[in-house]
Amino acid sequence: MSQFKKLEFGIATGIYLLLMFALLYPSIVYNVFELQAIYGHKFAQYNQVFDYYLHYLLPSMGRITLVYTSFLLVNFVVVPNFLERNRWVVGILLLLTVLLFYFLMMMVANSYYNGYLLGVYNTVRGAHTHFAKSAFIITIFSGVLYVVYYYVRKAVLSLLYPRYLSEPVFRRMLNEILLALGLVVVLMCLSFGDSRDLALMVFFFGTSQIAVFFIFRYQVFPAFTDRHHSKGLFVRDIIFTILGCNILVALLCRTVVHRGGNWIVALTAIGVWISVMVVFPASWYLFKSRQRQVNTVATLKKALGHSAANLDFLRSQINPHFLFNALNTLYGTALQEEAVRTSEGIQRLGDMMRFMLHDNHLEKIPLDKEVAYLQNYIALQRLRVLSSPDILIEVNIDESQCLHEIAPMLLIPFVENAFKHGISLRHRSRIVISLSCTTEQIFFDVYNSVHPRPENDPERESMGIGLNNVKERLTLLYPGKHELNIRQTATEFFVHLTIDVNK
Repeated sequence: MSQFKKLEFGIATGIYLLLMFALLYPSIVYNVFELQAIYGHKFAQYNQVFDYYLHYLLPSMGRITLVYTSFLLVNFVVVPNFLERNRWVVGILLLLTVLLFYFLMMMVANSYYNGYLLGVYNTVRGAHTHFAKSAFIITIFSGVLYVVYYYVRKAVLSLLYPRYLSEPVFRRMLNEILLALGLVVVLMCLSFGDSRDLALMVFFFGTSQIAVFFIFRYQVFPAFTDRHHSKGLFVRDIIFTILGCNILVALLCRTVVHRGGNWIVALTAIGVWISVMVVFPASWYLFKSRQRQVNTVATLKKALGHSAANLDFLRSQINPHFLFNALNTLYGTALQEEAVRTSEGIQRLGDMMRFMLHDNHLEKIPLDKEVAYLQNYIALQRLRVLSSPDILIEVNIDESQCLHEIAPMLLIPFVENAFKHGISLRHRSRIVISLSCTTEQIFFDVYNSVHPRPENDPERESMGIGLNNVKERLTLLYPGKHELNIRQTATEFFVHLTIDVNK
C-alpha cells in the first residue's frame, strides 16, 4: 500500500506541476497587451478594469494550489490517520476545517477571477453572494468527487491489484493503458492554459483513440489471429469499434460543452479518420511486433527447456550411482550362472547408451524407439530385483496403433521415478506400466507402491525434481495438447499422461 501511496502522491504532484507550467508559460510567450486581449474580453464587455495577473494568473494558480493541498491533507492525513482508524470526532472536525478553508479560499479566488460580475450585478453584495454560491457548489462537488475517487480506488485495489501481481498479461495491459492515459493527461494539462476547448479536444481524441487502440490490440486482433475469426467478422469488429468509441465519446463531450449536432458530427468524423489512418495501422504493427517477440521467446524457451531438461535427465540417469548398480547386477548375475543373462544385460545397457548419445538430441523420434528404451530400462531393473519374489513388475504395452512421433526421454522419468521410490527389498512392492495409442492420442500410465524412506536417505526429498522437470517439458513441447494427472497417497503413486499428437 505504501508503494501505491507514493505513486498516488507522484501523480497528483505531477499533474499540479504541469497545470502550473501551463498557466505560467503564456506569461513568457505573450506580451501584456496580448494577454489582456486573450483573457480580459469579459471584463471589457462589462466595462471593468482587467489586470492579467490579478484577475487571471494568481486566482488560477491559487485555485489549483488549493485543490492540490486540500487533496493532500484529506487523502494522506485526515482519512488514513483518523477516519480509517475510527477516530471519528477528530477526523470529522479536521475534515470540516479543511472544507471550510477550501470554501473560503475558493470564494476569494472566484471574486478575483470572475471580477467582471461586479459590472453585472446591481450591488456588490449581489456579486459576492454569487461568489459564495459558486464556491459552495465547487466545494460540494469536490467533496463528492473525492468520495467517488476514494471508493473507486478501494475497489480497484481489492479487485485488480491481485490480478496485477499474478497475471503478467493483465499487468502489461494495465501498464500500457496507464501510460497512454498519462500521456493524455500531460497533453491536457499543457493545453489547459491556452484554451479550455483545446484541452477538451485532447480529452476527446485521446480517450476515444486509446479505447480504439486497446480494443483492437487485446480483443479484435487476437480474435482474428488466434481464434481464427473470418475476415468478415474481423472487418465488422473494426467498424463497430471505431464508430462505437468515437460516437460515444463525442456524445459525452456534448453533455459537457452543449454544442450543436454539427459539432458532434465533425468531431466524430475527425475521430474516425484518425482511427482509420493512424490508430489501426499503428496498433496492427505493434500487435504483430509483439506477437513475433512472444513467438521468438517461446521458441527460445522451448529449445532452452528441452536442452536443460535433457541435460538434467542425463545427469540424473548416467551417474556413478546408476552405473554402479548396473555393473553390480551384471557381476552378480555372472557369478550365479553362465554369461547369457550377463550379455543380455550388457547389450540392453549398450542400447540405452546409444539411444541417449544419438536419438536423444533429436526434436522428435518414433514412439517405438522411446518404447524400446523403456523396455531396456525395465529389463535391467528386473535383473536387479529378480531374486525378490515380493516385487511384482507388470508391463502392458500395446504398440499396435503407436505409429506416432514423440519428444525423446519424455516417458522414462515416470518409470525411473517408479523404480526409485516404488521398490523395497524388505516390503511387498508393485509397479504397473501401461502404454497404448489411438490414431490421435498416446495414453501412458505408471503405478507404483510407496515406501517410507529413512530420514538420512539422500533420495528422500528428490521425488519431485524429475517430475517437475517433465512437467515443464510437457508445457513447452505440448502446450494445450497434453493432460497430466498425478495422484499420491501414503502407500501409492499413480501417473496418467495423455498426449494429443495430431491436435
